[in-house]
Amino acid sequence: METKKVWLVTGASKGLGFELVKKLLSEGFQVAATSRTVDSLISTIGQTSENFLPLSVDITDNNDVKSSIAKTVEHFGQLNVVVNNAGYGQIGTLEELTDEEARENYAVNVFGTLNVIRNAMPYLREQGSGNIFNISSVGGYSANFPGWGIYCSTKFAVAGFTEALAEEAKEFGVHATVVYPGYFRTDFLTKDSVRTPSNPIQAYEAARTSEQAHLNDINGNQPNDPGKAAEVLIQISKEKNPPVHLLLGVETLEILNNKIDILKKDSEKWESLTVSTAI
Repeated sequence: METKKVWLVTGASKGLGFELVKKLLSEGFQVAATSRTVDSLISTIGQTSENFLPLSVDITDNNDVKSSIAKTVEHFGQLNVVVNNAGYGQIGTLEELTDEEARENYAVNVFGTLNVIRNAMPYLREQGSGNIFNISSVGGYSANFPGWGIYCSTKFAVAGFTEALAEEAKEFGVHATVVYPGYFRTDFLTKDSVRTPSNPIQAYEAARTSEQAHLNDINGNQPNDPGKAAEVLIQISKEKNPPVHLLLGVETLEILNNKIDILKKDSEKWESLTVSTAI
């Protein structure tokens, strides 16, 4: 019966979403996959079939999302696992990114994910079971990367509301997990996927160096296999008590521990001021 679970995967035409959909179909799961254009899904994965439903969805449009989830349930008869993978990287310092650039990143990475959750939960809640995987980033718990502040903040938001969702949904038998991928060898860092600032300020040398390192050096040399990440998500979906927080990638533990050390050192150094506010 496990292989008959119905998965909904957003942002499925490339990257982790694409690898996950391929793996799911190869193992006999039923999958609804979304992208901005259905042609991109059909060309890379295939036509609509008994086990596969490609959907063209604008995740920033709540009504479009609601309709796509209704189509998924109508096609397969149920919905069991939701993977909020759609999103994109926005490079740029806080000063140089325009209001429009920042808001657009939030519209997709944050509010798009919330649209999916809002419209999927009624089905999961009614059936009393299900899993929601919200794909954050290693930048969702450590944002000390110059030029990645807006993107990281969207992923911090994803982590924050997933923690709340896990508490809200557990009484209905629904599990929520925030996934923190590190550097996976996908097209996430290609010039067609990541966005750079329309008005860069050259004075930000550290940000420009980081930008070029990600686009030219890290891209294509990431140390993690997205196919193996897909296998992990499938395994976690079968667990009776899945984690609320899931780190993915060989470098993620080191980055987490570095963040913990920074917080600990700051809290210890300024402890006298921290507790000085007591009445």
